This record gives sequence, C-alpha cells and structure tokens, in this order.
Amino acid sequence: MALFQRKKQQEEKETFTTETKHSIMTPYLEELLEHYKTRLLAETNLEQLTASEEHERRTSIERLINQFMLEEKVVIPRNERETLLSRLIDESVGFGPLEQLLKDTSITEILVNGPKEVFVEKNGQLEPSSVTFKDDDHVRHIVDRVIAPLGRRIDESSPMVDARLPDGSRVNAVIPPISLNGTLISIRKFRKEPFEMNDLLLFQSLDERMAEFMQAIVEAKTNILISGGTGSGKTTLLNAVAKSIPLKERVITIEDSAELRLNRGSVVGMEARPPNVEGTGEVSIRQLVKNALRMRPDRIIVGEVRGAEAFDMLQAMNTGHEGSLTTVHSNSPTDAINRVEGMVVMAGMDLPTHIIREYIVGALDFIIQAERLGDGKRKIVNISEVFVTDDNQVKIRDVFIFKRTGTGKDGEVLGHFEPTGYIPACLDRLKMFGIKLDPRMFEREGEPSWT
Repeated sequence: MALFQRKKQQEEKETFTTETKHSIMTPYLEELLEHYKTRLLAETNLEQLTASEEHERRTSIERLINQFMLEEKVVIPRNERETLLSRLIDESVGFGPLEQLLKDTSITEILVNGPKEVFVEKNGQLEPSSVTFKDDDHVRHIVDRVIAPLGRRIDESSPMVDARLPDGSRVNAVIPPISLNGTLISIRKFRKEPFEMNDLLLFQSLDERMAEFMQAIVEAKTNILISGGTGSGKTTLLNAVAKSIPLKERVITIEDSAELRLNRGSVVGMEARPPNVEGTGEVSIRQLVKNALRMRPDRIIVGEVRGAEAFDMLQAMNTGHEGSLTTVHSNSPTDAINRVEGMVVMAGMDLPTHIIREYIVGALDFIIQAERLGDGKRKIVNISEVFVTDDNQVKIRDVFIFKRTGTGKDGEVLGHFEPTGYIPACLDRLKMFGIKLDPRMFEREGEPSWT
C-alpha cells in the first residue's frame, strides 16, 4: 500500500511539473501578478529576501502569497498558483523573464534587443528565444535589479553599464538615447565549474600535443599572451591553462569584471572600479597592475589588456615577474603584437617603434590564438613562439596550427591540428624546470583521420 501511495505521489508530481511547465499567464494571472508584486514591495523587505538562499526565498514568498490569497479569498487551480508563484519570485527577487534562460546550462549568451526580441547562443550559434518582456520599462526594471546591489547606475547621463550576476555571468546594458531599439542587454554566462583542459580536448578545441605543450610552458613560467576575437574563448582558455600553475605559487588576478575562477589556494583577485555618480573614485586596470607589483606576486594574470595598462604589464614581465598571463582582442599573432604596440604608445611612451617592439618581444614568450569558426566551434588555431633574431628582427614562429581542409555539408568546418616542424627555443628552459617533452611531438606527420 505504501509503495502504491509513493508511486501515485510521484505520478502526481510529474503531472504537476508538466502542467506547470506548460502553464501560460492568462490576463487574470497577469493582473494577480502585478497586484501581489505591489503588495510584496510594500509589505516586505525584498533586500533581505534577495540575500537569502533560493529555497528560503521560495518558501518565504510562497507563505506570503498564500497569506495574501487567504485574506482576499482568491482561489485558483494548483498549476496556475505554481506558475504565479514562480513568476512572482522571478519578478520580485530574480531576473524576470530571463530567469529561465539563466538556468538553462546549454545557453552561453543572452541578447535582449528590446522588449520583444531576445536571442540566445547555443553551441556557438545564435537563435531566437520565445521569451519576451511586457514593455521597455519591464526590461529596464530587470537592468536595475542587476546593477542595484553593485552600486552602479544607468540613466541618460550614464547610458551604458557593465555588471555581473551573482553566478559570475557578465552583463552589459545600454539604454536610450544611445540605443535606438529601447533597452539592450547582453549577458555572457559562465559555468559553475570552469572548463578544464580535458573539456577543451573533448570539444576538440585542440589536440593532446598542444595541451601538453601549453601546460608545460605555463609550468615553466613563460609569459603568454592569449589572443582572439569576441567570443573566441579567451577567458575559458586562460582559466584552463592557469590550472598548470604550481599550487605553491602566489597568483594575483586583475580584471575589469571578475570572470576568472582558478579554484586553487593562494589566489588574490582585484577588480577595476568605474567612476561613481560624482565622477570620482575610479580605479583603473593600470593602477591595479602597478599595485600588484607591491604584493609579492609569483604570477600576475590580467584578464584583458585594452589600453595603457599594457605597458605596466610588459614592464612586470620584463622585471622578473615571469609566468604572467593576459589576453588581448586581435585576429592573429602578428595583429596581437601590433595591438599591444599601439597600447604602449597610448601609455605615453615617447619611444621609437623598433624600441617598443623589442620591449614587447623581450617580455612575451608565446602567443596563443583562439578563434570561433563559422560553425560556432572554438579552436586554438596557433601556438606561436616570439623571439628576436641576431639582427634584431622580431619573429613569430608557429609551433602548432589548426589547418582547415574544407567545409562539411552542414557547414561544419573541417580540418586538423598539426605541428609545423619548428622546434621551439624554450625546450632548454623547460628542462631547467624538470619538464621533458619528446621532440618528436613537433615533427610534421600525416594528417590525422579525425576532423
């Protein structure tokens, strides 16, 4: 009998879940939603509710709504009550219609192009979502919910804002008059557990030889610049290769918006701060890099260099802080050098171009180029060594590359990873750190059968 009851309860639970999933908001439910949302705002401490655990928030709001409905003698079916409750939680202490997208682990980006147009990225490809907002004020309310706990603001005098969600996801919002389509939101989601090198191997973003080589040059404290375009996986790769830093070393991370999660001991993170409402209080990446040098770092990791801080980062690399890692927006290893050169000029260094370039090459050992291909897949397309020849010429030599061979019938990019035959000059340095690599891994060979 007990077994039958448990089975019946399970069937009811599954039915209830299905009904809840497919319930839609009728005009009457929308009216109740607005009414109870107003009562919650007026009669409860939503800040305190927001700070509590998810199950506590749900229990508290459910208790309050039951109390409200009892007082007002409102009776609705069970599945509609659950739908109403979920929407109230999302609208009051969550992120409204975006909540279901944020919980979907297959979604990596969410793009809101106004109240009636929401796109999501899955498997590297954009696709429309069925999610909509009531109007632009509804979108703006969600933006305010994101930035309020962070002390940021967005208004006509400051129509753009960067922020992050409690799970670390990065948010950018733009409002009129800058935006011509109403309030715009871009959310870059991050996994609870960051990707590791084995995950990148599973995704075929690189092969085992490249993984072994990258782990070796990180462990041997070479200075590495990770280059790539928007959405190419630079931060993901930075997280993965940083796993090879020995646990005994002290690591300082510096970012515009905290995204790195190294999940190790002896990590100190610092985050830049924009100006406050009065236009003061800004703390730049450049200031943080300078300060990091006074904090006894074994490694400095800068999430991304975009401006004058590139000079301070290179200075750190050139003055004994080996094994530093950073990323830059660029489309090739050569372009990465040119971008960093331009950033050094931005720092006000009145030096000849060839001197700046030698300074860069003296600091950098390797450039790793990441790329998001046309089919949405992310690949490591170059691992390149940087050095100066005897006649003071800057050279970038590819050690490993991704060689494209064609396009599949479904638009899939075909190709394989291969060594170029170049033996990197860093092998002697690797031996000093007790790392021995088989030189045969750099020899060119027949193309692998897999794509």
